[in-house]
Amino acid sequence: MSCQPLRQLVRQARPRSAAAVAPSLPRSQSSAACAPLAHPSGAQGRFAPTSETKSYGQPLPSTHPHLLQPGELTPFVSADEYHQRRKRLVDSLEDGAIVVIAGGQIQYMTQNIFYRFRQRSNMWYLTGFEEPDSAVVIEKNSSSRGYKMTLFCKSKDPYDELWNGARTGLEGARTIFGADESCDSAHFGWRIKNLLSSNTSGPVYIDLPSHSVSTFSRTRARSPSRTFLQYLSSAGSGKQVDESDEIMAALQKREVKSAATKVERLRLIKSEAEVKAMRRAADISADAHSKVMRFAQPGQLESQLVANFEYTTSMQGGSRPAYVPVCASGSQALTIHYVENNRPIKAGEMVLLDAGCEWGGYASDITRTFPVSGSFTTPQKHLYEAVLRVEKACIERCTASADLTLEELHRLSVDLTRVELVDLGFHLRGGDLERILYPHFLSHPLGIDLHDTRTFGRDEKIQAGMVITIEPGLYVPPLPHFPKGFHNQVVRIEDEVLVREDDCVVLSVDAPKEVVDVEARCQGLLDGARDP
Repeated sequence: MSCQPLRQLVRQARPRSAAAVAPSLPRSQSSAACAPLAHPSGAQGRFAPTSETKSYGQPLPSTHPHLLQPGELTPFVSADEYHQRRKRLVDSLEDGAIVVIAGGQIQYMTQNIFYRFRQRSNMWYLTGFEEPDSAVVIEKNSSSRGYKMTLFCKSKDPYDELWNGARTGLEGARTIFGADESCDSAHFGWRIKNLLSSNTSGPVYIDLPSHSVSTFSRTRARSPSRTFLQYLSSAGSGKQVDESDEIMAALQKREVKSAATKVERLRLIKSEAEVKAMRRAADISADAHSKVMRFAQPGQLESQLVANFEYTTSMQGGSRPAYVPVCASGSQALTIHYVENNRPIKAGEMVLLDAGCEWGGYASDITRTFPVSGSFTTPQKHLYEAVLRVEKACIERCTASADLTLEELHRLSVDLTRVELVDLGFHLRGGDLERILYPHFLSHPLGIDLHDTRTFGRDEKIQAGMVITIEPGLYVPPLPHFPKGFHNQVVRIEDEVLVREDDCVVLSVDAPKEVVDVEARCQGLLDGARDP
């Protein structure tokens, strides 16, 4: 080969200088001028799309047939079911009522490093729309549909979509999500002001934050003035008179009620599709719990058990952890919300694993306690069986016909636990049981949120169609008046229970909890019995 062609190849392979590259981009978009994952918008951000193929801001049956069936907006939930949810909501409201629900905004860990977005639960429940900087306004009217739905979202922007992924856009908001009207979220405050001035007949259902915190937009520098959508999302900043103050002044002249209270009444009772999604989430998490029992060995870090759990759930389609997992070995489990997960597990100890994944927008919540060495010691077994008997007895009462409140279920668990402790040789003093040995509540609703429907009170009766947790526990610190064999031993067992009229269904049934099953799984005696 001659020297001249060789020089040409070297010149072709050599990286070009910044000066040679810079003219192809506007000056304000150069890599030196833009922070990572930050870019200009507006006139400086104009960018031609690179493909004629339509794209959307979330999976659809046409784009992700492996995730969604025809007609579904989210896993198992059809577009018609979302319409029926909105219809049930407006049917419960006064004539002329307006409902305003804000979606979420991107949250940041540090500077421009953002967390993965999760839509606010009430927005998602009513629309299925999963993009940030969005909102929905539902106006009750006399049309055949019964309401008008306006969906606020970001317009299509090819350059932003190059960085941050596809947007559904205004046309998709109408054709896919069934909005009667769609509007860019930048105009949300202006449209709300006009709506409040034009519709004065009914109450306004809206949830106003007690305060706002500052945030960064994904595509713009932080502004000293907050939009009303930022305010509703608890993400505005600034004290001066701005759009939010003007709308708040208009709302002071109206009857304002909580939208969350109304929407959460609907969310409380799960549809058939929701139960299917929650069962899938529970099945995935239950299998992960079972696999962790087999995986755990003395000397491993608690964090390795968590990694094994999250690997299993991710491999089976879990979209994210439903909450920060608790993996507590030995006496670490005396801290109920122990999340450091950084200690080595030791032979002879028990491990308490409280972990669940989210699937299809619904959370799972399961706790299991198991022996690191594969077999419970005699005191561990006795304590475990005591908690298990309490849990089973409480689950049996999870029916609508039992006519119990969450508080009454909890009192039942306290009474049963007291009997079990006396049988184990505990001499209880005043406050020992509910302040030390069993200090937490038995149950909470479960659904889109881990602690779902926060407006449901503990003094309300459980109803058919609810999904609740049942999670008794015992936490024995090394106090001299407690039997020494139980010192630093902790057991909690938690299941997800679907309440029905005369019976109930344990959605998390596949997570081993009988002593013989837990020990067999830890020892590898069930290897291959359930694994694909």
